[in-house]
Amino acid sequence: MLFTHNGVSGPVILSASRHITHSSRQTLTIDLKPRLSESELDNRILRDFAKYMNKSFKNCLDDLLPRTLISVIVRLVGIDPERKVHDITKIERKALVKRLKNLELNIIGTAGFDEAVITRGGVCIDEIDPSTMESKLVRGLYFAGEVLDLDAYTGGFNLQIAFATGYLAAHSVVR
Repeated sequence: MLFTHNGVSGPVILSASRHITHSSRQTLTIDLKPRLSESELDNRILRDFAKYMNKSFKNCLDDLLPRTLISVIVRLVGIDPERKVHDITKIERKALVKRLKNLELNIIGTAGFDEAVITRGGVCIDEIDPSTMESKLVRGLYFAGEVLDLDAYTGGFNLQIAFATGYLAAHSVVR
């Protein structure tokens, strides 16, 4: 998953996007430290807090998070960024742990058709002869790739659909 200037992207987001509906409010929950349990993460933060005890909160997370994410997390946790680490309470530290393990992002939409990597919808496959890719409604009309109402998770599956149906349609036209 990639954090971009206007949202999130990457293979996991592309796969998840096929389940996003625009009719209801949806939330994406991200575990920023999936290899650590809450207890292990709390211990990790305690070590970092001990190491940076006289620094301000905004400057003690460099070992834990990418620099560009620190200001976002500091703001979401609600701890004064200038506050000294040794003044942060156990309750505030636990809130930091919870936020890192459960970062919630409200989904407000997709980037739209102009930036789409995969599309959904198209010619109904029930109207196509699967052995030739020829239309059952219009003889001599062949379909392939993303013009079809076929889509799959990211990982080369959509490319495979495009290549296989294109190959089949081309060979059927040549016959």
